[in-house]
Amino acid sequence: MSETQGSGSAGPTVMIRKARRSDAAELEPIIQHFAARNAVLPRTTASIVCAIRDFWVAEVDGRVAGCCALTVIDEDLVEVRTLVVDEAIQGLGLGRKLVEACIAEAESLGFSTVFALTRVVGFFERMGFTPVPMSSLPQKVWLDCVHCPSFPNCDEVAMARPLHSAGR
Repeated sequence: MSETQGSGSAGPTVMIRKARRSDAAELEPIIQHFAARNAVLPRTTASIVCAIRDFWVAEVDGRVAGCCALTVIDEDLVEVRTLVVDEAIQGLGLGRKLVEACIAEAESLGFSTVFALTRVVGFFERMGFTPVPMSSLPQKVWLDCVHCPSFPNCDEVAMARPLHSAGR
């Protein structure tokens, strides 16, 4: 968990923490907002609850304002996905903090590679990810992508980052 105070005493209090089951109802409308724009896949409250252990949440002044999930794909590969931050409070660095929390967790678990599928390439490049061919992620393609309405004409860029835990 991390907590930061904004500049001055009037700034927002931000906390990045693991999600709790009770967060699912607050996360669902934020995720659905971005899913309607085809930025992430849609999720129901029930599907969020089923994957709640994957999620990190950003709280701003005690209100859930965003999330990111870290999902195990195979024995040495994890995916950062469902990264969303309420548009009303973007610009606080919450997306970066959420991805950093997922990366730290992946490293602590001993994974060697984290990847993301994204249309926001610059953001992930600034986080140390580099583009990779989608063909280098067959596990992802056959686990999830084949069920996506955009398959096989995906316009997302696959990006990967090696982790410091490689070889553990």
